[in-house]
Amino acid sequence: MANYLATGRRRKRSREDWIIDTAVYLLAAIIFAICLYPFWLSIILAFNEGTDARTGGIYFWPRKFTLDNFKNLIDDPAWAKALLITFFRTVLGTTLIVLFTTTVAYGLSFVNLVGRKVYMSVMIIAMYFSGGIIPYFMVLRTLHLINNFLVYVIPSMLNIFYCMVAISSFQGIPPELGESARLDGAAELTIFAKIILPISKPMLATIAIFTAVGQWNSWYDCAFFTQNKNLRTMGYLLMAIINKASLANQSMDAYAASAASSTVTTMSVQLAAMIVAVGPILLIYPFFQRYIVSGITIGAVKG
Repeated sequence: MANYLATGRRRKRSREDWIIDTAVYLLAAIIFAICLYPFWLSIILAFNEGTDARTGGIYFWPRKFTLDNFKNLIDDPAWAKALLITFFRTVLGTTLIVLFTTTVAYGLSFVNLVGRKVYMSVMIIAMYFSGGIIPYFMVLRTLHLINNFLVYVIPSMLNIFYCMVAISSFQGIPPELGESARLDGAAELTIFAKIILPISKPMLATIAIFTAVGQWNSWYDCAFFTQNKNLRTMGYLLMAIINKASLANQSMDAYAASAASSTVTTMSVQLAAMIVAVGPILLIYPFFQRYIVSGITIGAVKG
């Protein structure tokens, strides 16, 4: 064994090793195909003519390629407006949540902060216990956030779970960095913005991607706290169309009637809506993937 470690030579693989590895890779490939195929089929049908898809027999690629399903979706003023609302709430919400949450976490990362135990206790209690939907609705109404775009942003500006992750991350940073900057006359906000945040990019990217996914897919707050149709989000409309509810100002019957003179069907519009809702997140996620593991585990183990 010692000679094997010293020389660094790889152990010769036996026939049993090849059989086991082959079986593992084959099983993994089968599981991957089973999980991926439903999504791939949805993409295929979204780019296929709806009336042609009704006849079946489409399995691996579109039989009659078309963009009419997406054109029908975007031409609907309700969906176009919902796409803009979802985009703006995702960008604004993600920016404010990351900024506000990390700012609070930076202050709570100092163990000698006056009243720190009280603040931490209140946050932990709030994280595990909720007042319920009715008290929450009454608070939002008192703050005049009902039927207001800011209801998508302000209530979620402080995420307690992400705050705990950020606190652990900040406490893992050597305190000498901040102390040397203070000796040079740097203000606390300057230290936070120019020293702490730049070396916390994995944690910031992790919070940002999870927050953006939550904001992009959110429908709960739109369903309960907004009755204004101009504030409908894409997640809400997607839930409505999947559940065969009304799609903004048009009913499903209207879609069926329009499909009579075109290749678009209700199902093809549903699939196109699903692709539009999921696509941007799938495109952005790979660029942040390398930060996620390190961002979650950073600061978890400290000496």
